[in-house]
Amino acid sequence: MRKNSIKNTRINMEVQRELSTLISREIKDPRIHPMTSIISTEVAPDLKTAKVYISVLGNEDEKQDTVKGLKSAASFLRSQLAKNLNLRNTPELEFILSNSIEYGVNMSKLIDDVINEIPDEDGE
Repeated sequence: MRKNSIKNTRINMEVQRELSTLISREIKDPRIHPMTSIISTEVAPDLKTAKVYISVLGNEDEKQDTVKGLKSAASFLRSQLAKNLNLRNTPELEFILSNSIEYGVNMSKLIDDVINEIPDEDGE
C-alpha cells in the first residue's frame, strides 16, 4: 500500500476520528487539556506506527503536560483502536505537538487588524 493511496487516506481519517472521540470522552487524565485537537494522523503503510499531530490551546506548560498525558495513555488508546477498528495491525502511537491552529488564529487576528486600519471609502 502506497503512502498516499485511497486506502491509506481512509485509514488515516478513521484513526483520527476514533482517537478524537477517545481523547475527548474516555481519557480522564487531568494533564490532558480539554482544548486538545487532533490535526492529522499519518499511519505508516505497514500499519506499524502512526504519527498523531495534536494542537493544544493553552500555555507552554499545558501543552507539555498534554503530550506527557497522551504518551502515558498511548497503550490504552491503542487497545481501544484495536477493539473499535478492524485493522490487520494496530499502530504504535507517537504524539507530535503542532502549533497550526494557534498559528491560524494569530494570522486571522493580524489580517483583521490590517483590515481595520484601512480607511473606509467615505474617507473615515
